Amino acid sequence: MSRSARFVCLIAASIPVVGLGLAGIQTVSLVLAGTAIAQQRVAPPSREAVQYSFAPIVRKAAPAVVNVYVRSRVQAFTSPFADDPWFRRFFGDQFGEPSERVMSSLGSGVIVSADGIVVTNTHVVKGRGETEIRVALADKREFDAKVITQDDKTDIAVLKMENGDGHFPFLEFEDSDSLEVGDVVLAIGNPFGVGQTVTSGIISGLARSDVGASDAQIFIQTDAAINPGNSGGALVDMNGRVVGINTMIYSKSGGSVGIGFAIPSNLVKVYAESAVAGRTVERPWLGAKLEVVTREIAEGLGLSRIAGAVVTRISAAGPAAKAGLEPGDVIMRVDGVEVSDPRAVFYRLTTKGVGQTAKLSMLRKGKGLETDLALVSPPKAGKDDVRNLSGPHPLDGARVSNILPGLADEMGLDDTEGVVILSVRNGSVARSLGFRPGDIVVEIGGKTIANVVDVEEALATRKRMWSVSVKRGERILQLNVPG
Repeated sequence: MSRSARFVCLIAASIPVVGLGLAGIQTVSLVLAGTAIAQQRVAPPSREAVQYSFAPIVRKAAPAVVNVYVRSRVQAFTSPFADDPWFRRFFGDQFGEPSERVMSSLGSGVIVSADGIVVTNTHVVKGRGETEIRVALADKREFDAKVITQDDKTDIAVLKMENGDGHFPFLEFEDSDSLEVGDVVLAIGNPFGVGQTVTSGIISGLARSDVGASDAQIFIQTDAAINPGNSGGALVDMNGRVVGINTMIYSKSGGSVGIGFAIPSNLVKVYAESAVAGRTVERPWLGAKLEVVTREIAEGLGLSRIAGAVVTRISAAGPAAKAGLEPGDVIMRVDGVEVSDPRAVFYRLTTKGVGQTAKLSMLRKGKGLETDLALVSPPKAGKDDVRNLSGPHPLDGARVSNILPGLADEMGLDDTEGVVILSVRNGSVARSLGFRPGDIVVEIGGKTIANVVDVEEALATRKRMWSVSVKRGERILQLNVPG
């Protein structure tokens, strides 16, 4: 694999847009298997059977695929250094006068209910500053839209179009677990802003879990051509139902090379239904740390295959402990479906949902066993567990929390005690200094940090020189900055 290749999110950023109308461009390909043939998953019996057109499927699906236009108003400074908080400390806020700048971007989306619910990618709608979202349909109608929910980890966002008549064209979700490698699919979206485009291909792979940035991501792979601007568009089957939301490509140039990825419809459906119901999606708390089964681990445990998720740590009062899991157990299946790694395990648990029970099939010392796992919400952080930090110190703009059992699982932390950075506000001192979510605060000014109270006390007194140490992965990083 070339080092110059990279994974590309498919939003077409800063595309010049003259109006919000859709170009009437549609590309339709010929199918290599008829609808009935594809459903039966058998080889075409004759030459005539391979000459069916995609047109009936496109007529059904295309009206529900929309363009999503995002305009963000951000503050820009005349000086390239004037928006740096440390620069302003010495030269003042008036050195660089702020001016408003408008940033535009374009992506795609899919209407999934008659009342105007649209699913797309978080990276399509997530702007800086004040953001306006406009949705344009294939029939030239346009509507303002608001974000109901968005999740950075899964890259799923749910929108609601405003002032609609409640009779929007929409697509139904298909069970993405029913897909097989080789199934024919269509990708519909607005690549490069040229207008609605349809491309065909097949399912190239399932449950791809080593291509995303988050441990909550798992993908369907397809060779249907998708390009920047296709983000949030539909991947549909031969019944015209949504099997995935296109989100990312693997590319050396930024264009399609036949390796595209879509979020499975089963996960998208969970977020869409929860958003409509006014709920947030919670990933069930396992109460255990899982790791990928490597060749060395497989040999050490006597496994015949390098697959599954090995349990490396158990929280004493967590669901995994109550279900009888032990360190060294290797989870091979969830509800009868094979899982290749920890991401696949958490994907299965998330789509099953809190309040349900999942059946885990495991190997323990070479012997197979099964157990039922109760899917429960992670422990909630109390008001004394979380702090929003602000003031004349390096962690201004950071939100920190005591490391709770559920939080350690969610963020993939090895540490079960201490203080972790949950988020860092854009434009803050902490962001400019490079602090990240997941950093564990170890020391401030030589004081060892055990909880958020220690953080507040260490930051209470202004210092001429600040010293902050954080743990990031396996490394300890130390920052020294003037006070």
